[in-house]
Amino acid sequence: MIKGFRQIAFLTALSRVFGFVRDIAYSHFFGAGALLDAWTIAFKIPNLARRLFGEGAASASLIPVYSEELHKDREHSRQLINTVVTTLFVLLAIIVLLGQVGIWSYYKFFATTDETRLVLSLTSIMLPYMILVCTVAILAGILNVHRHFATPAAAPVVLNIFIISSILLTGWGFKIQAQQQLFAVAIAVLTAGIVQIAIQIPPLRSAGVSIRPCWQIYSPAFRKIIIMMGPMILGLTVTQINTLADDLIAWWFSGSSEKGMFFMLLGNKIAYPLQRGSVSHLYYAQRLYQLPLGVFGISLATAIFPVMSSLSAKKDFAGLGKTVSQGLGSCFFIAIPATVGLTAIAKPLISLAFEHGQFRAGDTNMVAWTLFFYALGLCGYFAQQVITRAFYSMQDSRTPVTTALIAVVTNILLNLTLIWLWGTGGLACSTALCSYLQVAILVVVLRRQLQKQGGASFILEGLAPALAKTIAATLCMTTVIVIALWQSKNWASIYKLLLVVPTAAGTYLLAAKLLHIEMLSLLTGRSQITNGS
Repeated sequence: MIKGFRQIAFLTALSRVFGFVRDIAYSHFFGAGALLDAWTIAFKIPNLARRLFGEGAASASLIPVYSEELHKDREHSRQLINTVVTTLFVLLAIIVLLGQVGIWSYYKFFATTDETRLVLSLTSIMLPYMILVCTVAILAGILNVHRHFATPAAAPVVLNIFIISSILLTGWGFKIQAQQQLFAVAIAVLTAGIVQIAIQIPPLRSAGVSIRPCWQIYSPAFRKIIIMMGPMILGLTVTQINTLADDLIAWWFSGSSEKGMFFMLLGNKIAYPLQRGSVSHLYYAQRLYQLPLGVFGISLATAIFPVMSSLSAKKDFAGLGKTVSQGLGSCFFIAIPATVGLTAIAKPLISLAFEHGQFRAGDTNMVAWTLFFYALGLCGYFAQQVITRAFYSMQDSRTPVTTALIAVVTNILLNLTLIWLWGTGGLACSTALCSYLQVAILVVVLRRQLQKQGGASFILEGLAPALAKTIAATLCMTTVIVIALWQSKNWASIYKLLLVVPTAAGTYLLAAKLLHIEMLSLLTGRSQITNGS
């Protein structure tokens, strides 16, 4: 598992670097206003499919069942994956077609502002990307079962390269106006999806897998995947659904010169709590908190999932519980210092990365404010990725979906309340709180389930001492950060970051080594996390 985690983490980190460059390009050409608000909403709708399937339902339901079939009958396993790919492609094609009809109808009969029409137009162009990226996700899940992690993890790099190239080419090369640039970038997204599929084919062939049309939809294995997949769509991606809810609520509750600054409610004139640009502020903050989550949290969960599935298939529930405990400890080892670090360097980081072109100093303050609340939920976001996969490894999708429904409903209610107190910070705070709510419920239920199988004693074994050591190491790091920030308070952002970041990281790693924190092996690779690695 360590090898798989490090390989995924490296390539995911590379993708995040390109993603960061992409966001810098966004900030320079589009700033944080109505245009980027529209792009964020339009891109997130089809891109949510990647969250659902690329890091969620399809691969999570496919991996344990395909692993089981692969051990029993390789021919049946081939039929299974071909049926899954074929069925998903047909289903998504129907969804895209219906979506296009819905978008056209809304555009024709209900859209009242140019801002809304822009969102609908961009969404219409990029909606077919849903089919492409979900196909990539299925192929990635197949490769993960064969212990091939490199190509699937590299696929997002392709998307970022296409987006960056299209922005720079249209902006600096052809000097196209910003709104027209967005349409060119939308076309680049579709092109990237085709290339992402193409690069999966060679490693699949090397693993002895050939994708062909197949329709064995009545096989027990396929039906098991479908039964698991539906609930997983919500259960594993609750954070992404909540962040989409944040964006939509921010869009609806933002005033603008075109839309107006007030709305009427029960005969009363009420000022909008936000202004256009709020969705952009949420987007930049989400991108920054998702940096450690994507590099480490999802990478860890992706690498650990086949291990948990294997232990569950062998009925080794004691080993499964121990693996979950070590996975959670690894989450906290990374998430706790990341929370402190992101909060401490938020303003200089945002200023250095984004404050140029169309991005203003006021936007820096708003993004930093929003990021503070998102960062408070990092431990919850990390733990969600591991704990939900523990249930899916046991082919239990009902429990995660139940807790996800609770979290989504709670998030919407908190959004509609906290937005009036803290603006975009309130929306971010709601998402953070709901991540902990879901994790707490899942841990309690998992302990009870493993209790029946004889594995409950292992689920949190050793977690408290590891957590105490992690907090101690983080306190050492925090002390160094405070001193470094005080010493560099009058420095430019780049010099402040060059002092604070390596000093803080070095302090934390040294403290972790001196405290003998086992999870340090995630970075050094000198030991294995579980016996099943």
